[in-house]
Amino acid sequence: MDLTKAVWRKSSYTTANGGECVELTSITGTVAVRDSKDPDGPKLIVTRRAFAALLSQLKR
Repeated sequence: MDLTKAVWRKSSYTTANGGECVELTSITGTVAVRDSKDPDGPKLIVTRRAFAALLSQLKR
């Protein structure tokens, strides 16, 4: 999947001094996740349904 033109966004919980953050982008039924400190590194790409299930589990 080509993510070169993706618009990435950081969590609203990210502080000005950085820290350990992830960035997300949404592309055609999927969500891609990357490490903000390594934008050229690996990306995790999952369906929106799988991402929603992950968030649901994390909120428990």
